[in-house]
Amino acid sequence: MNYKIALIPGDGIGPEIVKEAVKVLDRAGEKFGFSLDYTKLLMGGASIDVHGIPLTDETVALAKSSDAVLMGSIGGDAKTSPWYQLEPSKRPEAGLLKIRKELNLFANLRPAYLYDELKAACPLRDEIIGNGFDMMIMRELTGGLYFGERKTFEENGIKKAIDTLTYDENEIRRIAKRGFDIAMKRRKKVTSVDKANVLDSSRLWRSVVEEVAKDYPEVTLEHMLVDNCAMQLVKDPGQFDVILTENMFGDILSDEASMVTGSIGMLSSASLNETKFGLYEPSHGSAPDIAGKDIANPIATILSAAMMLRFSLDLDQAADAVEQAVKQVLKDGYRTGDIMSEGCIQVGCTKMGDLIAERI
Repeated sequence: MNYKIALIPGDGIGPEIVKEAVKVLDRAGEKFGFSLDYTKLLMGGASIDVHGIPLTDETVALAKSSDAVLMGSIGGDAKTSPWYQLEPSKRPEAGLLKIRKELNLFANLRPAYLYDELKAACPLRDEIIGNGFDMMIMRELTGGLYFGERKTFEENGIKKAIDTLTYDENEIRRIAKRGFDIAMKRRKKVTSVDKANVLDSSRLWRSVVEEVAKDYPEVTLEHMLVDNCAMQLVKDPGQFDVILTENMFGDILSDEASMVTGSIGMLSSASLNETKFGLYEPSHGSAPDIAGKDIANPIATILSAAMMLRFSLDLDQAADAVEQAVKQVLKDGYRTGDIMSEGCIQVGCTKMGDLIAERI
């Protein structure tokens, strides 16, 4: 079986980590009898350098014609890069928002899992870690504050900015259904996170989630205010199974969850639409300060590629093999610098990709 994959290496360490993910994917294809045809696309700063804008219509069309999209990291150093001298709508991250909207990628899945081998890298105390944790953060991705109307203007001689937070019941219902569906395949618990004590949008969110919950009697639903959730993630992360939340809250909470795993370099993500199509990328940024030094951690991108095999291509066996290969490399004591601990063997980005590919 042959599949068409759109590759967006992106900026900073993006090309390095995507290269290693492709290496692992190709090895999985050899092992399990499938092949992938890659079309390399430009987005973010790389696209600005060539086209003057972070995302072209041609790139969107090519992405849509693929079975899935695998992406590296987008953006650069906001203090030094000329990309950030442009107006906000033409900066690298604007390409991310646009492609999510154009591809209708409304459901963002960010797993946060603590490997036994990386407990030493977790910043939490052993008594808090306990037996570890395994959660899935379901973030609504195409609505809310990031996509609402906005403007900056001057009123009575004073500069003023307005950002609008808007959700309708259909946007909430579809992400809630995805969250409950995934919970049914996990430990059957959903924690819906909002700010219903203050925001009308959160009160609507809570109401719709409760309606959806009626169709999933086996799933336990709890509501939690976002500030409390932020605290609970570092107080007792093991209590969470599926965290269901809106765009901005999910953006913040998923980064917090990534750090309690020991390194954001370990965290994969998937962004899905209403079909099997998805865009897969690491949760971390482009890390321009270490780009080209062969020290980046490619594991988040490799695990994102495994999610692509599972969710978009229905290649569960291959996905399992990739995930198991990552676990085996960690068990064998190999580490990139960000997860290095005493007694382990430090390797670079390329070598980590080689080691994982060898174990498939």
